[in-house]
Amino acid sequence: MNAKVQSRPDLLLLLSLLLAILLTPVLNQDNWRRLVLVAVTFIPIVLSIVRLSQIKRWMWPSLLLALGNAVFVLAGNTFPSPTLTGIRWVFLAAFFGLTATGLFSYLRNSRTVAQAELYTAVNIYLLLGLLWAAIYLAIDAFSQGSIQISRSADRQTELLYFSLITLSTVEYGDIVPLSGMARILTALEGVTGVLYIATTVAVLVGRFRNESWE
Repeated sequence: MNAKVQSRPDLLLLLSLLLAILLTPVLNQDNWRRLVLVAVTFIPIVLSIVRLSQIKRWMWPSLLLALGNAVFVLAGNTFPSPTLTGIRWVFLAAFFGLTATGLFSYLRNSRTVAQAELYTAVNIYLLLGLLWAAIYLAIDAFSQGSIQISRSADRQTELLYFSLITLSTVEYGDIVPLSGMARILTALEGVTGVLYIATTVAVLVGRFRNESWE
């Protein structure tokens, strides 16, 4: 029973991340649906802060980054500006990066392999996808034309899609980074995806073997 209770925050975070990813193309259409999307996006942010509160030293920095993101979301909606939009995505990228780092710290120091650890491993992977998507959106806001999208679709949805397929090292060529910075970051995301899977598998297998020997 303790294992199920312990894994509940990680499971809720996983479900909220999947919900935010799946609803992005549905809700990012008009002003009202975008407001709903902002609310849906804040669910995993809140759950991430709750989860990080269980890990020492990680809660307050994440809370400050979440508040900074909220301030610039409101400012960008009140005074539409590419600069304010870019800063919003920078704060969100920093938040996702901090959350992924905090959760990986927990995963690395955990002595068991239970449901909580498995959920955490998947959460980190999805957070990395969201981290790079926020980085691409910041680049797109600060330097328009850095990333070429073949379809005239919603850029937030397209760059989230681009981030997830790049993280998994699957490329279709429908979205192309043009600037030097965008190309280097895309390459780094591909490397991050490969290294994360290799490192996480090694950590989990090592923990499982230690449990078997004890």
